[in-house]
Amino acid sequence: MTASATRPRRTRWSRQLTPPLRAFLHTESVSAGILVAAIVAALAWANLGNASYEAVWHTELSVRFGNVGEALDLRTWLNSGLMTLFFLVVGLEARREADLGELRDRRRFLLPLVAGVSGMALPVAIYLAANAGRAGAHGWGVAMSTDTALALGLFAVVGRGLPSQLRAFLLTVFVVDDLVALVVIVAAYSQGISVLPLLVAAAAFAAFIGLLLLRIDLPVLYVLLGAAMWAALLRSGVDPVVSGLGIGLLAWAYPPTRRDLERATGVFRLFREQPMAELARTVSTSVAATLSPNDRLQRVFHPLASCVIVPLFVLANAGIQLHGNVLAHAFTAPVTLGILIGYVVGKPVGVAGATWLISWLTGGRIRPAVGWAAILGSGTIAGVGFTVSLLIATLAFSGTLLVEAKLGVLSATVVSSLLTWTVFRIVGLLPRERRTAALLGDAGHIADLAVHVDVNRDHVRGSPDAVVTVVEYGDFECPYCGQAEPAMREALQRTDVRFVWRHLPLSDVHPHAQLAAEAAEAAAAQGAFWPMHDLLLARRDRLRMTDLLDYADELGLDRARFADDLNHHVHWARIAQDIESADLSGVAGTPTFFVDGQRHYGVYDPGELVEAIRSAHERAVMMASQTSAG
Repeated sequence: MTASATRPRRTRWSRQLTPPLRAFLHTESVSAGILVAAIVAALAWANLGNASYEAVWHTELSVRFGNVGEALDLRTWLNSGLMTLFFLVVGLEARREADLGELRDRRRFLLPLVAGVSGMALPVAIYLAANAGRAGAHGWGVAMSTDTALALGLFAVVGRGLPSQLRAFLLTVFVVDDLVALVVIVAAYSQGISVLPLLVAAAAFAAFIGLLLLRIDLPVLYVLLGAAMWAALLRSGVDPVVSGLGIGLLAWAYPPTRRDLERATGVFRLFREQPMAELARTVSTSVAATLSPNDRLQRVFHPLASCVIVPLFVLANAGIQLHGNVLAHAFTAPVTLGILIGYVVGKPVGVAGATWLISWLTGGRIRPAVGWAAILGSGTIAGVGFTVSLLIATLAFSGTLLVEAKLGVLSATVVSSLLTWTVFRIVGLLPRERRTAALLGDAGHIADLAVHVDVNRDHVRGSPDAVVTVVEYGDFECPYCGQAEPAMREALQRTDVRFVWRHLPLSDVHPHAQLAAEAAEAAAAQGAFWPMHDLLLARRDRLRMTDLLDYADELGLDRARFADDLNHHVHWARIAQDIESADLSGVAGTPTFFVDGQRHYGVYDPGELVEAIRSAHERAVMMASQTSAG
């Protein structure tokens, strides 16, 4: 028996944070509309007043500190300056996937890596075949990179209702795509590299790493080092957007720890007793410190990049004149056709083909976490290449070739979106079992639940042989647990599901939670856990000792035995074991759900919880059917 089993355990409160993937997709679904509006605005502006369009973006802006500074036009400030923050977000996403996402299992990196690279190499090969021996061959980089922001935003529209595993696979492939694209920009489209500024940039980057390792929390130093690195890279001839990626990759991601959350709670309590300005700053700092550097930077820069920087970039670069002569010439031009066919054909064939090849070569040991229809849809939506493609186009081309490249990128975006809608529309018409297999596949997923369900110990509601198991870590005084309860009732009625409750009383903010958990266990000792569970959640604002004793009477329990259990804390050890299992699974707050061992995010949306359970149920039934058929 551990020390925690001999006394009440205190845990910290943290309203469950929106996970990075969910927040990322939510932001992209909003920003997709802004991005489309920026495309339309750029085209309208360029065609109705091209002279003013070019004049605005060629306006020179000078930034100087004494004798040191840079004078660049507005378009260059956008393309090489603000777009650094876009690549910062790309780096943050890559690091998040490595620390918390699918890539935390390093064996799962091979497939999205090969799919991402193949999905870039084949479009480049198609482009080079169309432009062999021509002036446009130098722009091969335009035909390879997916626009992560726009692709995920459009996917949120055309792929609504599809499983979250597909979104995770997409994001992983796109992160690889972005990283390779940036390497190409640096290696193929940087000119006249100067060694001394490059060394200065490297020194600034090393200093940045040193500050992180020493955990020095002085934002102004990081800003100054980042600015110095950017300026040095600009002078070196290397596109300075690489500085954003490098910084993003350094920002590690991790869930809040018990110690940090308890410290933040303690500081807030002190502020509650002495509401002074100094303590207010301390509270703010303590709360922010519970979040990883990755999460803090994402919350600042991801909305900024998606909703402001990328639309501005598009507004500055997507403006082309679409009169008849331009269109007639462009759609027969090798540059336009190479980009269009590369994205529309090369991307899906590259992504799906590489995925199939890896699965075949490994005998199925390495296979995607989604089905083949989902892989094909991933390939078609990967044909949405915009932001990075336009950036490379501005580096590689000018004049007529630049117009042809832009038109190819725009056309590929439209056609790829329509193809993706068509793929998932056809899949939606399949019978349920075939549709489930096509979307979800048969690969296992990473288990997040550290302590497996034990029917001889855990409190289980529903059939012990149910095909789907949902585990909830809950607190009887938590209002969100009460809000989530109807979703669980609905799931238990609609599908073959068993539900498991584990205790996680957040005693530092819910003063009656520990006693309520003990009351539930005292009722369990008399065979009435679930009736008491339901009663406690329904009356979570009345959990004092006298209330609990009244509930025991209401349920017909032995009042004296029930009271003795509470007075002597007989069930502390049982509750402490649940708390320890929560810590092992990285649970930070309540309610937290695990669906078939995989953590479910979005607990405050009952509809999404029910949808996740339904999807798991369909997949479990499909797997069982395949096993019996085999």
